[in-house]
Amino acid sequence: MLVSDDCPAPPACLADWFASPLGQYVARREQAFFDRAVADVFGYYAVQLELPGLDLLRANRMPTRLSAGLGDGCRLNCDPAQLPFPAASIDLLVLPHTLDFHADPREVLREAERVLVPEGRLMLAGFNPWSLWGAARLVKRRRGLPWSGQFLGLPRVRDWLALLGFEPAGGRVHCYAPPFASTGWLERCAFMERAGDRWWPVGGGVYCLEAVKRVRGMRLIAPAWKTRRRVGRPVAVALPDRRGEHAERRELPVEP
Repeated sequence: MLVSDDCPAPPACLADWFASPLGQYVARREQAFFDRAVADVFGYYAVQLELPGLDLLRANRMPTRLSAGLGDGCRLNCDPAQLPFPAASIDLLVLPHTLDFHADPREVLREAERVLVPEGRLMLAGFNPWSLWGAARLVKRRRGLPWSGQFLGLPRVRDWLALLGFEPAGGRVHCYAPPFASTGWLERCAFMERAGDRWWPVGGGVYCLEAVKRVRGMRLIAPAWKTRRRVGRPVAVALPDRRGEHAERRELPVEP
């Protein structure tokens, strides 16, 4: 994990930051996105990597849902880049800012591709460097939270996913208001959410992305009853020959 002088334990410190007014402002919007996105994903196993205090799997109905990572409160303690799951065993994987605070985000994505089943879903959230939040990060010299994170650009993350065989399936940009620490100022800038969606759709401070793992050469097989051709039912009929001496018996197909 990334380590800085201000935050020796990034997962725990980031969880504390989400309890602040600015963190709650982000958490509400991310929670709303993930509640909608995970609701219709079916399977058996769903995993959230880091930030167990944000229950981003609560709207999902899979029988097994757990949190994993190095943060306090994770049910399974592990490095997101070295997951203790067999290959092609997880149906849904959620990464809330996991890439922003890991030393090797590309390795985290490679591990995600390994453990996801074909057609499995990957959902992630990240801080957008091309926003007012990215400008504040430069002013604050990348110290403190969340400014010590890597702020990976959305185009870069999409390129990494494409190289691993993932196909985009949806997404949303949030948090257009400046990153004020005061609840009052955040409420005064609430109008910027609607304006940002219309006039500056890529300029929000946070993005959420959904992708599907595609496997080359895999072809979904339709049920036999959908592809079977209708076969006529043979019916025996007697046809007299031209000389009228005897009748020839033939079977002709008749449509039911």
